[in-house]
Amino acid sequence: MATRLWHVPIRLAAGAYILNSGLSKQDVDDEHAALLQGMAATAFPALADMPAQQFVSVLATAETALGAALLAVPVVPPLLAGLGLLGFAAGLNRVYLKAPGLRQDGSLKPTQQGISIAKDSWLTAIGAALVLDAVYAPGRRR
Repeated sequence: MATRLWHVPIRLAAGAYILNSGLSKQDVDDEHAALLQGMAATAFPALADMPAQQFVSVLATAETALGAALLAVPVVPPLLAGLGLLGFAAGLNRVYLKAPGLRQDGSLKPTQQGISIAKDSWLTAIGAALVLDAVYAPGRRR
């Protein structure tokens, strides 16, 4: 499926955001690396055994690659970009749901500390929109 005009602004916004996030993690100090790894390990316990700097290196590479793929609008098809974004956003959503102190007790409403992660739910919506459009676009052969 070809890229539609409405894909461009949402891919550019999400791609620039994620690319910047990945690039900013390339040279984090040990304390920040441990914080990021600890938060991720609450949602994905297997990550607790990975050295913090190695985890952040993998995360930075994945974010940089995903951001670049989203920005490569005419090259990376919408379905592939959407699936990558949905996978990434699912991980962020899991962290939000599992990490203590990010949500108000018994609620999905974020605490003050959780707002920075809860807002990433918009990435889920963008990924879903790209995938749904690619799968259900009018005129697409099924």
